Amino acid sequence: MYTLLTETMAEDIQKEVTEQTGMAVQFLDENLPKMVDFAFQVVLALVVFFVGRVVINWVRKLVRASIERSNADKGVEQFVDSCLKAGLYVLLILSIIAKFGVDTSSIAALLASGGVAIGLALQGALSNFAGGVLILLLRPFVVGDYIIEHSNNQEGTVKEIQIFYTKLSTVDNKTIVIPNGTLANNSMTNVTEKDLRRLDFYVRIGYEADLKKTEQIVREVLRNDPGVVKDMELDVFVDDLAESYVRLCARAWTKSDEYWPARARILENAKLSMDEAGIAFAGQKMQIVYTQDNVCPDIQKREG
Repeated sequence: MYTLLTETMAEDIQKEVTEQTGMAVQFLDENLPKMVDFAFQVVLALVVFFVGRVVINWVRKLVRASIERSNADKGVEQFVDSCLKAGLYVLLILSIIAKFGVDTSSIAALLASGGVAIGLALQGALSNFAGGVLILLLRPFVVGDYIIEHSNNQEGTVKEIQIFYTKLSTVDNKTIVIPNGTLANNSMTNVTEKDLRRLDFYVRIGYEADLKKTEQIVREVLRNDPGVVKDMELDVFVDDLAESYVRLCARAWTKSDEYWPARARILENAKLSMDEAGIAFAGQKMQIVYTQDNVCPDIQKREG
């Protein structure tokens, strides 16, 4: 009895294995050509993609060289290169999708039907794109300018003007990425657009100090500094008569790219020269007067 049952189970297992093997062989016979064809299509798509990348980089290089020969602005070159890169990659991906038998007209119809939703979703990106175009047309700044963006008080040297963003480099070597729409729709200051920049600084002295001597010292410091433009306005005058000090204003002109080194050097030399002459700087003074009404209780107790 036990032997018969074992033989029956073995026959059932063998039959099931035979059926499963037959199904697997049949599946491979029916689908192996399709699998091979799909694998070939994937390999072909990868080859087309990598070859397309090489062609895109070559086209971008030719366009950049052409723009450089035309002496166009660096920002125009970067913006056109970004647009060209995005457009060529879109064409490449659509071509690869078409190779897999996907109807590109259906994709276009789908995009057209969803145009409103896509437009609402991408309105920020479209605004930044339009802002980039306005920046290139109106040229409020170019690559290399030092700008201050007033809405968020961010500032730095313009390094790149891309499709949607402008990159700034700060004095401490940080990178700030600002949307073009923000720069196009808000006020900003271009610090280095002009070749010359006026340098103003203030000196406070006490009423007992020699005013004329102080003016002479500050003028000599300005005249002797190599960063000061000698044929431009140079003046030192009394700007304010405060309660505890006299404030002098010193004005001179420097080249924009030498402004900060010249300012630091002039301030240091003015301080050293005034120290040598025995003239002290003055600051605001605060006088606190106690009356019987506002003396602390413990003080009243000690005084009483």
